[in-house]
Amino acid sequence: MTTTTRGSVEEKQNPGQLNSVQLNIVTLVNMERAAETGQLADAMYMMDNSIGGVGQGTHHLETVCKQGQVLNWIVRPLDMEKRLDGTWPPMPKINSIVFLDTEIGDEEDVAERKIFTELKIYGAPDRMRSQYTPVYYYWAGTVLSTAKPGVYRYRLILELEQEGKKERLYLNTEQHPSIRVLEV
Repeated sequence: MTTTTRGSVEEKQNPGQLNSVQLNIVTLVNMERAAETGQLADAMYMMDNSIGGVGQGTHHLETVCKQGQVLNWIVRPLDMEKRLDGTWPPMPKINSIVFLDTEIGDEEDVAERKIFTELKIYGAPDRMRSQYTPVYYYWAGTVLSTAKPGVYRYRLILELEQEGKKERLYLNTEQHPSIRVLEV
């Protein structure tokens, strides 16, 4: 992107151009620790490719994005090594992403205003998945162009496969990650 300087103010040409860059929010889950403790707090590590975000490598990442920008949430287990028998370790899946009310004191209230348009849940359908095929799941969506600038916290609801068990474990983030929406 080119910038021009007028006096002491720097102006960007085509300020909406950055919206075409998709941001990836990658979550690594220590499946063993999450299953043992029944929590994600010390078993989840998040990173993104945004510029200026804070909390890289923690479970309370703040991703900086722009109005109209596409975000991809990707989730993988920390242990992603193929086993000697050719199978893969248990996999995490994003069951839901819930944006929370931004008002102080409304910690767990679901946001009334929509700020995000879900594109689709991606990943191999569970019926087709073989234990011999690696898979990771992700969600994609777009921050609405009408979303007011500000910080929006969200709760990830993860579905975890458990070693040797048919039942799934569902865990929510307790300290919530967020997106910081900048005006275009």
